[in-house]
Amino acid sequence: MGRVEFRAYVGMLVLAGMYRSRGEACESLWDAESGRSVFRAAMPLKTFRAYSSALRFDDREARRAVRGEGGGGGGGYDKLAPIRAVWDEWCAKLPTMYRPGPEVTVDERLVPFRGRCPFRQYMPSKPARYGIKIWVACDARSSYAWKMQVYTGKPDKRGPPEKHLAARVVLDLTEGLPPGRNVTCDNFFTSRELADRLFRERGHTVLGTLRANRPEIPRELRCVKGRAVGSVESVVLAGSAPRGEGRGGGGGGRGPDTIILSYVAKKNKNVLLLTTAPRYHRRSGPEPRPSRRRIGNGKSSSSSSNGDAGGKPPLVLHYNRTKGGVDNLDKVVSTYSCRRKTCRWPVALFHNMVDVAAYNAFVLWREIHPNWMAGKLNRRRLFLERLGKALARPMIEARALARGGGGGGGGGRVAARGTTAATTTATEADDDDATPCDSSPVKRRRCRVCPRSKDVKTKILCRECRAHVCINCAVKYCPNCAASRNAASQMPPTS
Repeated sequence: MGRVEFRAYVGMLVLAGMYRSRGEACESLWDAESGRSVFRAAMPLKTFRAYSSALRFDDREARRAVRGEGGGGGGGYDKLAPIRAVWDEWCAKLPTMYRPGPEVTVDERLVPFRGRCPFRQYMPSKPARYGIKIWVACDARSSYAWKMQVYTGKPDKRGPPEKHLAARVVLDLTEGLPPGRNVTCDNFFTSRELADRLFRERGHTVLGTLRANRPEIPRELRCVKGRAVGSVESVVLAGSAPRGEGRGGGGGGRGPDTIILSYVAKKNKNVLLLTTAPRYHRRSGPEPRPSRRRIGNGKSSSSSSNGDAGGKPPLVLHYNRTKGGVDNLDKVVSTYSCRRKTCRWPVALFHNMVDVAAYNAFVLWREIHPNWMAGKLNRRRLFLERLGKALARPMIEARALARGGGGGGGGGRVAARGTTAATTTATEADDDDATPCDSSPVKRRRCRVCPRSKDVKTKILCRECRAHVCINCAVKYCPNCAASRNAASQMPPTS
């Protein structure tokens, strides 16, 4: 598969996702009556299936050699080795093309997959439940996937689980991010330790929900018994000094002041949030402004009740506005997904890479051309259609040139890298799409000329007797001789 063929293959995947044909059979996409002409013009169905089955992203023998050097115990073996090179190169290009805004969201995604995979995860809260977990950092406004990381499980199955996994993931995903951003995450990641490290090492603030069992939550905020619905209480924790100079490799200095807010959204429903954003240090409750009271050394608390106002604290509104960056990415990617049925997890991950790359390209195009099709609701669908056809256009032009510019010059074949062959086959109509005169489907049958012991199957039919003949037994003509032979056969006999 050359560059032209690979681009055409990816273009077919993009177009299949644009037509929302994830569950549609390939035969219907290539069908002459109910299918789309762009699929038949780009490549035959048999070629598309051959590319899909032969798609690999590394050298299998080299992978076995590396695994053998690692001792075979699984401790030093890279579980992502079948697609590691392509994945790392693709992820390295994502941050170079887009600069996120002031709000960044960190969350997890699940690529649906139910086949055999050494790091397949079960997440009952996700629609697919089974699949490949990916950590994602994206812009909260545009949902541009800025950095991604596949979770491959524990390094060693027999060893203990990784400590401080959430903090390590957030620090990895925010590496290279310009300082001054606010990182929004859920209760799996949020902790005071992460807030301190992210402020010292990256210069970012944190906003996220907290789990009730976090040790940094004061006892006053844990209890909701007797509190009115809509009441707000908050605590300001003074910044602490770093525990050690070598911890995290960051600079010293006093950490940021941390606000922990408790909001009773429903009866006995306590919502806990943590933030280090300085704009909320003066005001963390809803209108009216709450009154503060000292509750301990280095801590201050505020409490208020909304009554019938029904307003939420600004901190809660800020979290609701910025928490859905990754969830929105999941939604838009699944709308026009090119995911096809496969039993190999590297191919499933590759399909997700195509989906995310297509959406990122749409975000970049929209940023560069803000007035492009303004007011239309199907801009992304039109963009994907143009993108898929642009990727497949060189292959379509090469095949049209091989067929004599679309005329009746004979059925040429496309060579391995998009060039045309020097000879044409007079008895071959259009590779695997050859059909008889009545346009009925042609079944693969044994070649009439080859010995029966070879069992050579073909779809090519002789134009005269309609007998099946393989490409090796067919007589080849140049386009001029084929045209003159057809003209001579159509001339009426002379008496």
